[in-house]
Amino acid sequence: MAGALLTTALAGPLSTPAHSAPDSLHAPSALVMTTGKGETAATTAPERAVTLNCAYTTSGTHPDPRQACADLDRVNGDLDRLSTLHGNGTGQHCTKEYRPIVVTIQGVWRGTRVNYEHTFANSCIKENQGASVFAF
Repeated sequence: MAGALLTTALAGPLSTPAHSAPDSLHAPSALVMTTGKGETAATTAPERAVTLNCAYTTSGTHPDPRQACADLDRVNGDLDRLSTLHGNGTGQHCTKEYRPIVVTIQGVWRGTRVNYEHTFANSCIKENQGASVFAF
């Protein structure tokens, strides 16, 4: 009887999985992005905020979450490299007017914490350098 109890005590916990397997090899990726007119996030009230989820399925309130996630994948999540995606001349020409717009992105990208802030001279430059990610 003691042997049966010992076998049940040892085999019981081993027969049930501790965690279910993820649907993807990537860690969760969920971002909150804001834009506002001004030079810094500390002095600028957000005018627009969107969410972007690139884990398992693409979703969020971003206008084009599928393309934004694809662009982030192409630069391996390096937000400063998004401007290289328009290297083939497809970006539009922007004026030199100074109407600063600040972009913030906070959340998690492939398991790594993201806390990003960048100020662009105007919204045209923001959309040119941010590919589809900043087009919201």
